[in-house]
This record gives sequence, structure tokens and C-alpha cells, in this order.
Amino acid sequence: MNTDHILRSFDKALNKNENLILEMGGLVEQQLKEATRALKKEDAKLSKKVLLSHNNIREMEAKINASAIQVLALRQPVAMDLRNVIMSLRIAGHLERIGQYTKNMARRTHTITKADAFTGSISTLVRMSELVQDMIKSVLDAYNTLDTSIAEEVRGRDEDVDHMHNTLFRELLTYMMEDPKNISGAMHLLFIAKNIERMGDHTTEIAQEVIFMVTGEWPVEKRPKGDKTSRMIFGPEDLGADSDQSGS
Repeated sequence: MNTDHILRSFDKALNKNENLILEMGGLVEQQLKEATRALKKEDAKLSKKVLLSHNNIREMEAKINASAIQVLALRQPVAMDLRNVIMSLRIAGHLERIGQYTKNMARRTHTITKADAFTGSISTLVRMSELVQDMIKSVLDAYNTLDTSIAEEVRGRDEDVDHMHNTLFRELLTYMMEDPKNISGAMHLLFIAKNIERMGDHTTEIAQEVIFMVTGEWPVEKRPKGDKTSRMIFGPEDLGADSDQSGS
């Protein structure tokens, strides 16, 4: 076996790994798109379909892990090739987590749809999800083209997701205070919002790993982070409730 053949075989193994990442990313994109459509249309049947589709994503992660381990064991890559293989393992892990959060989103959509529960703020949730979908598409493009400028852009856009999450948190708490009947449905929507916010975080982590894969260095500046919901405490006056209403 001559050297050229060995190099071609190595390139083929690396390309296989990269294609598996892109395929898995495409599945995650599609799963989130369908989960968002199920939420928007309050479609219990479609949300159930999303729940079942997560097995395909887990199978893809297993394939990527096996492929990467095989390359490490047989090829002993160095420099960018080594970073490429190691980052593929980490990226696959992030994609699986995004898929898991999408599954959780679909499960809660199925619950509130079947129960005919409160579904205010869905339009805002849909816009938040669409922003994350765009981020996922962009970060996969960055991975495929080794474009660090696109990856940097994705890092910055996560702050927009955080701001939308803050707004939704406040908005849904207002609905719950206005009418106790809204509490059950609004709680599920709060969890969906948090699921989407975490998807944005994992997508941003992928962007940082693309930058490291290409340059060999992690981004120096910390990524913008605007999620404040863990530190928010509101009273009736903060949420716009009428303080004299209880005495009327």
C-alpha cells in the first residue's frame, strides 16, 4: 500500500466524519422545525411524530462516535486533523442535546394541546425558535466551509435569544398572575422557552468549537450572555398588575 493510497484513505475517513456531522445537524434542524410547527398549529399528532424521531438523532451520534474513534485509533491524526476529529465528538454531543431539548419541547406541546391548556405567547416562542433554527443552519455552514466569521456571528446572535427569553419569562408570569387558570399551560410554555434558550447555548458552543478547530485557539472574548431569568423576582407592581384590584 503506497503513501498516496494511505492519504486518500485518511481523507476519506475524515470526510465521512464531517458528512455524518452535517447529516446529524440536518436531522436536528428538521426536528426543531417540525416541533415549532407543531407548537404554532397546536398539532398533537405532529408533536408525537417529533418525539419518535429523536431516536434517529441518537443513532447518528453513535455513528459519529464510532467513526471518530476509528480515525483516532487507526490514523493517529495531528494538528487540524486531530482537532477536526475531537471537535466532531463534541459537536455531535451538542447536536444530541439540542435534539433532546426539541424532544422535550414536543412533549410539552403534546401535553398542552391534548389538555386544551393556556397557549398565550406562542407567537413569541415561535420567533425565538426560528432565530435558533437560523443559528443552527449558520453554524453548520461555518463547520462545512471552515468559516470562522460565520461562527463569530452565531456567537453574537445568542444574546438575542437570551433577551427574547427574558421577555417571555416576564410575559408568562403576567398571564399567570392575571388568572390562576393560566398557570398550568404557562408553566409548560416557560419550560419550552428555557428549552429553546438552551438550544441557543449549545449552538453557540458549536460555533466556538468550529473556531478552535480552524484556528487552534479558543475565542478570547467571552460570548455575550443576556439570560437574566435565574435572577428575576417580581412582585405584582413589577408585572403591571393593579395593586388596588384585590381590595375592590
